[in-house]
Amino acid sequence: MIRKSLKECPECGSPNIFRDQEKGETICRACGLVIEDRMVDFSQEWREFDDDGASKRRTGAPTSETSFDKGLGTEVGSAADFHKLGSDRERDRFFRLRKWNIRISTAIERNLKVALAELKRVSSFLKLPKSVEEEAARIYRLAVQKGLVRGRSMESVVAGALYAACRRHEVPRTLDEMGEASGIEKKEIGRTYRFVTRELEISIKPSNPADYIPRFASALKLSAETQSKSVEILEHARDIELTSGRGPTGIAAAALYVASLIHGEKRTQREVADVAGVTEVTIRNRYKELIKKLKLSKDVEKSKKK
Repeated sequence: MIRKSLKECPECGSPNIFRDQEKGETICRACGLVIEDRMVDFSQEWREFDDDGASKRRTGAPTSETSFDKGLGTEVGSAADFHKLGSDRERDRFFRLRKWNIRISTAIERNLKVALAELKRVSSFLKLPKSVEEEAARIYRLAVQKGLVRGRSMESVVAGALYAACRRHEVPRTLDEMGEASGIEKKEIGRTYRFVTRELEISIKPSNPADYIPRFASALKLSAETQSKSVEILEHARDIELTSGRGPTGIAAAALYVASLIHGEKRTQREVADVAGVTEVTIRNRYKELIKKLKLSKDVEKSKKK
């Protein structure tokens, strides 16, 4: 078996160690010593004992956090099977087994069944990737197991878990968008998000304003050059700590507005504000700060003369 702690050759002390997975040997490249010759092969075996040997599957369906039983449970038939049954006795037995199978489930399972369906709906509305959906389901499951849902609406905890998952996977979504999708006020989502992340000790980095640029630029139909320029402006602003203490959406929208003026792709402050979900006053204030601190007034004036 491979010793993970092995960092140098016991013979010559060289750190140049090679592990040959095919031969199962650990060799020192400096002196040629075979340190280990019996390594466990952890790769897939791909052996079949069926008659045909055509199938290469080694497991069943993959587990999923978005299913209340992680996809490992069983279900007694489906509605389509009802019509295949002949006698009334068989149909009564079918319904009885389905009923008891549902009743056996615990309160946590019943909560998860409803909550994860809501989570999938909100995730679909926001067009979030599968990885974010899985992470949000995992966070919600932990919150239920720790009793954090008690005293709070299920929808707000679902929205908070989704927002936390978005932040962890650097998939930018604003609280306004989350509120629109879930029907919960953004203040409530923010409170639940902070409570859940604190109680579950989930570490989340501050939002990067540059993550919002592609989405905003796409909505405003701006060119790739304008996008690159706005990211460059944000990097300069971060270097002089101009982004700290300010909302990421506001500073990102202002940088995009400045870049659009420089490249001659003029968009009104109202258009940019509507896309970013902030007010025109915020755009105006951040715009003035960027122009003054980064000394971009000359670049903007040049584009106006063109």
